[in-house]
Amino acid sequence: METRVAIISIIVENDAVICNIQNILSEYSEYIIGRMGIPYKQKNIRIISVVLDAPSDTINALTGKIGKIEHVNAKTVYSNM
Repeated sequence: METRVAIISIIVENDAVICNIQNILSEYSEYIIGRMGIPYKQKNIRIISVVLDAPSDTINALTGKIGKIEHVNAKTVYSNM
């Protein structure tokens, strides 16, 4: 199956849901190239970037699961390759 490289940008507005996000990301760990988390203390939010190489359906499923969590926003950008 053809894969695509994408980055999911996640903004977390409530620390209580971090474990939920971690559990979901663990389910998709085989597709994750790397990730970075930045705590932005001045705004009391967390910013997470996840880079993937996966089929489009898998990327969409992951983004959807994370985006359904309350107090979380997730958006995906795909490479053109």
